[in-house]
Amino acid sequence: MSINKAIGVFDSGIGGLTVLKEIIKLSPHEDTIYLGDTARVPYGTKSAETVTRYSLEITDFLVTKGIKLLVVACNTASAVALPALREKHSLPIIGVIEPGARKAAATTQTKKVGVIGTEGTIKSGAYEKAIKALAPEIEVISKPCPLFVPLAEEGWTDNEVARAAASRYLEDMKGVDTLVLGCTHYPLLKGAIASVMGRNVRLIDSGEETALEVRRVLGKEGLLRGLSPTGKRTFYVTDNPERFVSVGLRFLGSVLGHAERVEIP
Repeated sequence: MSINKAIGVFDSGIGGLTVLKEIIKLSPHEDTIYLGDTARVPYGTKSAETVTRYSLEITDFLVTKGIKLLVVACNTASAVALPALREKHSLPIIGVIEPGARKAAATTQTKKVGVIGTEGTIKSGAYEKAIKALAPEIEVISKPCPLFVPLAEEGWTDNEVARAAASRYLEDMKGVDTLVLGCTHYPLLKGAIASVMGRNVRLIDSGEETALEVRRVLGKEGLLRGLSPTGKRTFYVTDNPERFVSVGLRFLGSVLGHAERVEIP
């Protein structure tokens, strides 16, 4: 495996750009290839079999582009598709659930952790299973927050609407000292969420933890690039590149430039 190959990242749409943002911040010299499956979003309402099939198709595509590590920057796909992906492909594959769960289990002092995410992620119980596998004594309170996704994409992330939604969703989270942001859109709403939860509650951004895991695995496998020039950024989508580029700016924090539309499979 060549150290000069790229890190592959995929998501059902735009939200995974928050994970890519953290990867670039921590490993700026690495080339990255991102694919947003914007033609088939959302994944959260689809069956596990369908999400796994989509994930396999996308991974096959990214492998043809030359990647040395894959990040499944989608909570739904991370919950259901990782075993099938790892069975088919030998390259390192990292999901967003396990890193976030590890950080939450290590952070909580009261042994009471909250998890918020899409309906699909919460229904899967993936975070609760991952956290309790590490520390069975931890109580996990899970809550779907479906309005957070459109608010993030609309850019309504820290106004009275966002704070009202956060207040309504998070009223059941009293007593937790750690809250996992179990959706890649949710880091954009950190301000509103933090204002409701208070300064004594630690927010766990799975994107940040995933970026740390990427760095650790690349180092362990001897695949880290040296201090080369800033890495190349490549973006693919399965529908409407224009909207992806315009909305994606808020998620990535920098101009995307160009996204190429591709057919999957």
